[in-house]
Amino acid sequence: MSNQIPATASARLLADVGGTNARFAWAAGPGAPITDVRVLPCADHARLQDAIRVYLDGLGRGVPELVAIAIANPITGDQVRMTNHVWQFSQTAVKAEFGFKHWRLLNDFTALALALPDLSAHELRQVGGGVAEPGVAMGLVGAGTGLGVSGLIPDGRGGWAPLEGEGGHVTLPAASARERLVMDGLVRRYGHASAERVASGQGLVDTCAILCEADGVAAHGLESAGEVSEAGLSAGHPQALEALSIFCATLGSVAGNLALTLGARGGVYVGGGIVPRLGGWFDQSPFRARFEEKGRFKAFLSAVPVWVITAQQSPALMGAARALEHIR
Repeated sequence: MSNQIPATASARLLADVGGTNARFAWAAGPGAPITDVRVLPCADHARLQDAIRVYLDGLGRGVPELVAIAIANPITGDQVRMTNHVWQFSQTAVKAEFGFKHWRLLNDFTALALALPDLSAHELRQVGGGVAEPGVAMGLVGAGTGLGVSGLIPDGRGGWAPLEGEGGHVTLPAASARERLVMDGLVRRYGHASAERVASGQGLVDTCAILCEADGVAAHGLESAGEVSEAGLSAGHPQALEALSIFCATLGSVAGNLALTLGARGGVYVGGGIVPRLGGWFDQSPFRARFEEKGRFKAFLSAVPVWVITAQQSPALMGAARALEHIR
């Protein structure tokens, strides 16, 4: 990169790093369009730094002064060890290696939350509820490799403050005999049955396997979330379809809990990779009923709109860009 023309002072590198892929993008300045998106498989690169270098070398614009990276991991200090991949790094060391002037590392769902105000109507599909109340809290959940939970609350200055937490690891809210059967099976496997143990890709596989075992049915060919979804929705496999229903019910319970906790009259958004692939079936699933089944607060929740995020471009990249907007 030493022979490349230095990037302009306002240019920024953006990234959305998951357990499988790292998405990189470029923005020429604050508020500029997100361009040059490139997806790099994490397994092809020994370190995050190597993936960054491949992207910047391929772009040929030098090293920008500003970088914001959304990563599927809690951020608790300088040292980062990814939960769902082998990458580990020191934030200080990465910043020094490239000479970045401004570095921002944030949880991927915190970044996604920052993007919520920028999503347009065509990037959303409403699933029940009424009209969102402006200027109040919004919730965010999303199932993929794990279960992400976040939200936005007003910052008192006309903007928004994102929530950083690990709400996907709350205890599983089992509400039926079959769900308790699944919960018991997960406790035997993992010691603690969190919501993520059901409402995630691996959770969908585990739930289906536990149901098959309880019913004396072989679980052959049901070893990925995609295979379970295909078996349930296309082939009518009873246990796979029930696993999908429990997945959606659990997600609905978690989303409803979040809406009550935040007072999210601004609505709840559903992201992640799994729900958008379920299409219209999700809208008729147990999700909405479980979202609202909160006893005396059913009427409150029935008015809260829920939207499935259907944006083609990674909203986390939009959130990463927003995290740098105060730097000109």
